[in-house]
This record gives sequence, structure tokens and C-alpha cells, in this order.
Amino acid sequence: MSSAPTLPADRKDRVRQAPALDPALLDELVARALAEDVGDGDATAAVTVDPAARATARIRQKAPGVLYGLDLAERAFRAVDPGARIERLAQEGVWREDGPVLEVEGNARALLTAERTALNFLGRLSGVATLTARCVSALEGTGARVLDTRKTTPGLRMVEKAAVHAGGGVNHRIGLWDEILIKENHAAAAGGVGEAVRRARAARPDLPIEVEVTDLAELEEALAAGARRVMLDNMDLATMRRAVEITAGKASLEASGGVTLDALRAIGATGVDFISVGALTHSAPALDLSLLLESP
Repeated sequence: MSSAPTLPADRKDRVRQAPALDPALLDELVARALAEDVGDGDATAAVTVDPAARATARIRQKAPGVLYGLDLAERAFRAVDPGARIERLAQEGVWREDGPVLEVEGNARALLTAERTALNFLGRLSGVATLTARCVSALEGTGARVLDTRKTTPGLRMVEKAAVHAGGGVNHRIGLWDEILIKENHAAAAGGVGEAVRRARAARPDLPIEVEVTDLAELEEALAAGARRVMLDNMDLATMRRAVEITAGKASLEASGGVTLDALRAIGATGVDFISVGALTHSAPALDLSLLLESP
């Protein structure tokens, strides 16, 4: 996954804006991360750096990818030095090879105290955006779109989903409350795929409803019950192609289950509408970034 994705000329510089996030949520995430890292004080900075010293911190991107998480990084620095001067040197949501990202001028101790928290957020979320961009590139021209899942880091779901969006992916449901997704155990408890769909449509017509199927017989059962979105769970390529033929546009189809970057294009070529990739948020490697401190 080290090579850059090949994007059409009209997409190489396109900036993808992630959904706006609640500033209070961002402040809370930063406060909790700093509390975890700093505790009752940065012992190293306290004994090595003059309390009145000023410095400039520069964050640099060292590997190709898509940046995301600058709001959180900036909040980390401002939380320990409200007077810090911050300048963004790069855009989020666009593929770039490397280069300067952020410059922060302020109290030297404060900059060092916030360094790891800022880099952790920025590296993690940029990693999610970067893997998403690679997946989107792999599907170019197939018509299929990349979906995220609920396999997120506890407490970071909203920002990780925003990072997926910044990388060009599509957000699936946020949680258990905003969409009905009938999976194998739900169907078994309800007495079958068709009965589960009928119950859901009758009880919650206000919510989107999706149902997981494991074979073509369950697919036909789901379609007969009025399902408009169906998840094809762990099907091989031939079965997915047959599922597309059977569905014939009556519902949107999502391929799911152990999807890898290398397998994406072949799955997209079957004609499915969406492919969910849990790895976007549970296995994305952090983007390589560094911070160097310079005295005035």
C-alpha cells in the first residue's frame, strides 16, 4: 500500500471537505487526550526548558497521503498555550506526497507538551483518510463506492468517520440509532430474513433499513419482503454477479466481509453499489509525520 493512488487529472487536486464536527466534541477529545498524556505535568519539559522560552514548532508530512485532523492538532496546542500563533501550510482532503503541514509559534514548554497529542490525532486520522483514498482510487470507473463501518476506535467514531469522508469515502450509519441493519442474528431471532424486514418496515418506516443476506435464497426472500438495501455477506465474485442480476435495480447492494485493498476492484466490477471496508478505521496505518522545534 505504499504507492500513491492513480487519480484522474480532474481529481488529483480536488479537496474533499469532511462534515462539520461539533467544536465541543473536538475540545473534549483534546482535553481527554492531554489529561491522559500530561497527567499532573510534563516532567521532562519542566526540567529542561526555560519557562519563558519561545519557540516555533513545524509539523511535516513525511509520506504520501491525505491529511485530516488539523482542527484537533491546533486545539491541542491552543489548550496548553492559548496565545499560540498557528499557520496551516497544507490542505486537508487532498492527496499530497509530503511537505510542511503546520507551523506553531508559542511557549516552548507548551509546544513540547502538546506535541504527542497533536501528532497522534493528526497521524491517526490522516492514516484513515489515506487508506480511504487508496480504496476510492482502486474502484475508479467501477461505479461502486467505499463505505465505512462501526469498527471504529471507541470515543473517536465521529472524527474517524469524518476522516473517511475526507478521503473520498461514504459514511455508513453512525450508530445503532440512525439506521436499521438486520444481520444474521437479528434475522434468526425474528424467524427469518423476510420476517425481519417486514417487522422493521412496519415498526420504523422513518429509518433506512438494510438487511444482510448470506446466499441467493435469502436475497430473494429479502427482495420479496420489500428490502431496498441489501448487504451481501462474504459472497464470492460469481455469486455477487448473480445477486446483481437477480436484484435488477430493485435494491442497492453492498458487498461486505473481509474486503482487502487488492480485492476491491474485482468486487466493484461485479456491479454492486457499495463495498464496506472495516479496515478503513480498524487497521489504517498512521501517516508518518514529525515535529521539529526551533528556537527564535
